Amino acid sequence: MKEFANEVYLDFSKPAIAAKQRAAIDAVRARLGKEYPNIINGKKVRSERKTISRNPAHPDEIIGIFQKSGKDDAEKAMKAATKAFETWKTVPVKQRAKVLFTAASIMRKRRLEINAWMISEVGKSYLEADADTCEAIDFLDFYGREALRYAERQPVTPLPGEDNEMFYIPLGVGVVIPPWNFPFAILAGMTTAAVVTGNTVVLKPSSDSPMMGYLFMEIMKEAGLPDGVVNFLVASGAEAGDYLVDHPQTRFISFTGSMEVGLRITERAAKTNPGQIWIKRVVSEMGGKDGIIVDAEADIDAAVQGVVASAFGFQGQKCSACSRAIVDASIYDEFVAKLKVAVDQIQIGLPEDDAPFGPVVNESAKKSIQNYMKVASKEGTIMCGGGPVKGLDGYFLQPTVVVGVKPTSRIMQEEVFGPLLAVCKAKNYDDALKIANNTIYGLTGAVYSRNAKKLERARQEFHVGNLYLNRKCTGAMVGGNPFGGFNMSGTDSKAGGRDYLLLFMQAKSVSRKRS
Repeated sequence: MKEFANEVYLDFSKPAIAAKQRAAIDAVRARLGKEYPNIINGKKVRSERKTISRNPAHPDEIIGIFQKSGKDDAEKAMKAATKAFETWKTVPVKQRAKVLFTAASIMRKRRLEINAWMISEVGKSYLEADADTCEAIDFLDFYGREALRYAERQPVTPLPGEDNEMFYIPLGVGVVIPPWNFPFAILAGMTTAAVVTGNTVVLKPSSDSPMMGYLFMEIMKEAGLPDGVVNFLVASGAEAGDYLVDHPQTRFISFTGSMEVGLRITERAAKTNPGQIWIKRVVSEMGGKDGIIVDAEADIDAAVQGVVASAFGFQGQKCSACSRAIVDASIYDEFVAKLKVAVDQIQIGLPEDDAPFGPVVNESAKKSIQNYMKVASKEGTIMCGGGPVKGLDGYFLQPTVVVGVKPTSRIMQEEVFGPLLAVCKAKNYDDALKIANNTIYGLTGAVYSRNAKKLERARQEFHVGNLYLNRKCTGAMVGGNPFGGFNMSGTDSKAGGRDYLLLFMQAKSVSRKRS
């Protein structure tokens, strides 16, 4: 088998490639508005209540009609997964990995179509969507190889008179709750990591991106995944979600989303319910308040470019997005002046036209971000943006920069999850590191500096799970940048890294006395 290598993004600056992507979008738009069932044990299941997925750039445009299940369907999904586990756990690892490799090949063939659905359902640009699809493929290829590695003979210390071995077995039935902002990549990565290690899954996708989950289910079935191994349940979080987290047969919960929901899941999972015979494992990746330090000895132009890309890529709707620029006082004015020029040049428009900057995901997100813009205007000076975009009907907000804020201000402490960047002045490098660390989060961060000693200090002192030196703080690559954060950013899962599959397995030691 070839060594793992990341998928290469398409170059949409080439007219022929952009035209193919636009044609795929047009083909997808001709199929909008259909109803899609839940899939439990391979069977199509419908509920009375429905979930409507809308195009955030055109809210009147319905992507698809999905189900909104409650406890009854959640129980059916749990029973299906529990039954499937008894056989799936015995399937050889090579066979399970082959399913992932086959699914990755199918994703490559359907790449433009997957991109098109994502552009339509959550408002990504061509490149952001393609990067998402590529990451999904990378997860499958990487985790398939990792499963084979873990299936190899594990090293143990020899003992006289005994034959010893240690090997890994699956946990059981898991509940996978992915986010909408990387609606294909993270969903695929979380689910297949559990599946390739021998577990079965109840998959509850985000109500903002159920179409991406349905596409994933189609692909996994085509790749040969048996019925019941993954059960697709678009459902009420308050009803079915809580029920699944609390369920005594749930062995683990894998969640990516907000801090508030992650903490709630962790608290509920800690309670032992009647019939439960294990401590549930929670893998929870939550929020961030990510900062980029721009040192006095930085390449200011490169820092501006990195801050803008990190803050406003996919409208700032990334847990890794830069929402705080911490700038040395000696270069602050120059940095801010160049930052304004760069932000003012951001092109806002429709995702289907491949505008670099599109809508936020829904009306609720738009209102929440606008409230933070009001907070920002009271805590500092709005230098760019500050409100909605005129002339567009969707959930569009301007890329916004607030300057002159204090390190302890709300806009420097609370996660906004949108296109709002706070710029704070630091007295010196010591002060910058202090400001960078003064949040409850610890996901990503970056430092721009030409001083090697300062970069080494950041390596030791900047307390984040993913630190980047002289580059942007978004864009973690599978295999190269294992992803996950500290503190209230979650359990530091290191998705896309060599430790990740261990979260879905348990080690068993067997010793045989020699006769």
